[in-house]
Amino acid sequence: MNVIVDTDLCIGCGRCQELCPAVFFIDESIGKSEVIDAEACEYANCCEAAEENCPVHAISIVD
Repeated sequence: MNVIVDTDLCIGCGRCQELCPAVFFIDESIGKSEVIDAEACEYANCCEAAEENCPVHAISIVD
């Protein structure tokens, strides 16, 4: 599973990090989300929730 954050769309709201901290991290220096461990999606079971709850649809999951 590959998780992508479109940094052009990301507003840095932090919902993805709240829902799935094993995978997402808000980089304060750029104010955007980054994927820190895409492989964690396999066991964390939260990537889909992060994708669905992103208010600007900046997260994509590709199998």
